[in-house]
Amino acid sequence: MDGLLIHSLSEFSDLILEALRLADARDIVEIGSEYGGMSPFLAAHCRARDGQLTTIDPAPKREFMEWLKVSPDIRHLAKTSLEAFADINGADAWVVDGDHNWYTVYNELGQIDAICRRAGKPLLVFVHDIGWPCGRRDFYYAPERIPAEHRHAHSFQAGAIPGRDALVEGRGFRGMGQFAFAEGFGGPRNGVMTAIDDFLAEALRDGREFGFAEIPAVFGLGVIFDLTAPWSAPLADLLLPYHQNKLIRALEANRLRNYLRVLDLQDEAAARYRPA
Repeated sequence: MDGLLIHSLSEFSDLILEALRLADARDIVEIGSEYGGMSPFLAAHCRARDGQLTTIDPAPKREFMEWLKVSPDIRHLAKTSLEAFADINGADAWVVDGDHNWYTVYNELGQIDAICRRAGKPLLVFVHDIGWPCGRRDFYYAPERIPAEHRHAHSFQAGAIPGRDALVEGRGFRGMGQFAFAEGFGGPRNGVMTAIDDFLAEALRDGREFGFAEIPAVFGLGVIFDLTAPWSAPLADLLLPYHQNKLIRALEANRLRNYLRVLDLQDEAAARYRPA
């Protein structure tokens, strides 16, 4: 069923690469490689500028590891992001597509910001999965890595359905043992978009304002950027037509409804043929 649902950050590759070009980004850090869908695009960009791509993922898929074998110039850190930051001194841009929960993303953004400030570099971060289902609901690959006080009650089997706060047992978009969703929807410290909101609000209280664009497609892409950077105006011009675009949002909602209907049909068929 995965082949029916586009979900990779690589779907945004043209837009991200143009943003990187405008920002003259040479050194890039990618958090969350998974199958390596976006990594070759970022690597080609860095190579063309004599830059460095650093990838971070404690357990990437076999396809990425095979690509890494023929890409000796890529620096890969087989750690969680929050462990790997100690090994990074700076970067021109950051691509965040790892563990989609408040605790991880909020701390990733805080540490990225601190690294950029120490290095004297403007902030440019691309964050995936800011829309449904992870925008306002935590998602955990490994719940045990999240401190108990920041970890919501969760389920590996119950699924999320748009418009419903509660998870539904045996239905909807669900992990089937591969990942877990928080049982509750919304509220404090829950979800990727909430982490971004909290990061931006904290920066504003400190007298620092960042630009932010939301592209409501393929589970949502957020772009956070330093308004004082010399490239901020052309970057804003690039992103503005996509920012909270109503047509794109409607197409994404329709895409998800259709996919969830396919899952329902699959579940119904499985129930019919399940032994009594």
